[in-house]
Amino acid sequence: MLTIDLESVCFLVVKAHAFDAEVEVTESDAGSNPANDDQRETLRDYESDPTYEELKGYIDSLNEDEQIDLVTLTWIGRGDFTGKEWKAARREARSARSDHTATYLLGMPLLGDYLEEGLAQLGYSCEDYELGRL
Repeated sequence: MLTIDLESVCFLVVKAHAFDAEVEVTESDAGSNPANDDQRETLRDYESDPTYEELKGYIDSLNEDEQIDLVTLTWIGRGDFTGKEWKAARREARSARSDHTATYLLGMPLLGDYLEEGLAQLGYSCEDYELGRL
């Protein structure tokens, strides 16, 4: 069913969890009330983040079908589709495909969780990968 190999997805899960765990950058003098401070707190500039760059480069290096699988797994893991709706979700992901797949996926704060849940709904697990058995 998957055109992307499980090891690639699990690598992305581990890296996405690391990326999600990175601490937000905040302005040192932002004050205590974001509403009164014009929302000065900002997120890290991901373009210069090595983990972001590694993830983006890896996703960009995948072929079109593999990228479509990632989007499909993410949508299933996010609850937009069920595992039983794989074919319909994949068709939708193919029609929505652009050259910005990595940017789209990396813009999701829970990407690693979504990929893991998508895999689980299809009967796959990253447990073997995380234990170094793949």
